[in-house]
Amino acid sequence: METRKVQVTGGSTYTVSIPKSWATENDVGAGSEVEFYPDGDSLFLTPRTETERTRGTLDVTDLTGQALTRAVTTMYVSGFDVIELEGGAITTDQHATIREAVQSLVGLEVLEETRDRVVIRDLLDSSELSIHNAVTRMRLISLSMLDDAITALSELDHDLARDVIGRDDDLDRLWLVVSRIFRATLRTPKAAEELGLPREECFDYHSSARQLERVGDHATKIAHLTLNIDEPLPADVNDAIDDLHEDAVEVIDTAMDALLAEDNDEAARLANEARTGVRAIDERVRAIDELLRGLDPTRAQLLGLVVDSVLRSADYGGNVAETALQKAAPTP
Repeated sequence: METRKVQVTGGSTYTVSIPKSWATENDVGAGSEVEFYPDGDSLFLTPRTETERTRGTLDVTDLTGQALTRAVTTMYVSGFDVIELEGGAITTDQHATIREAVQSLVGLEVLEETRDRVVIRDLLDSSELSIHNAVTRMRLISLSMLDDAITALSELDHDLARDVIGRDDDLDRLWLVVSRIFRATLRTPKAAEELGLPREECFDYHSSARQLERVGDHATKIAHLTLNIDEPLPADVNDAIDDLHEDAVEVIDTAMDALLAEDNDEAARLANEARTGVRAIDERVRAIDELLRGLDPTRAQLLGLVVDSVLRSADYGGNVAETALQKAAPTP
């Protein structure tokens, strides 16, 4: 860390020198322009660059299948606006995998495609993105998935269960968008300024989005389990799981209300209410476990996994509540 004294020139202009080593490393010299970004009691300085789009290049010669898909996804989440995939001779299967990966990510399109090179470009305008809207949409999708998964289980509606499984892709796409936005705010203060949110708040949204993505995963798990169940559930078990689901949704909804609340006192009240709800759910789960003991072991195991997924979903709501409490805490 280096320190500098602030000086006054011309009677009204405050000036401060910048470290020469930093200026050299970032090609800042006489006549260079820099940008300042206020953030609370901090002021970030960054060199102004000619191009606003970041480019990343990746050799995909030895990447196929899921490894190639993950590589494209990683480049996307890392924030590259232009992704160049190169290889000695990109195979037909690799081209197909790349196109499938691009279609699964919001805002990407293949700009150029040859035998040894694929160029992908992000068409989204970062200034038009809203991490708030993305997280709000994730809330709606994840809770609707959980609701329909429990309905599919209760009514043994296998078509509805398959529909829940298909919606998980939509939730994953939004999660990746939130991750991309968040990483952009870490990389440059300009991204946070364009969003109109402090970076700490972006972190809170990112952390909560991760919990919602996990709720969707457990809704998908319940849907998959439902496909293995052919006989109706006992009425008492069915009612108990429905009640458990309602309590879990109440926890998640209350926690999200706390996260989005503008008044800190209200946010803290709602967050503590959600945390109390999680503890009450633990008691309900123990009662359901007693009901399951009277069932066939295989059937009891399947339903035990369903109960566990609903419980974990409530726990993720509790995690959102913890984040909301931290967000509402007084600033040091």
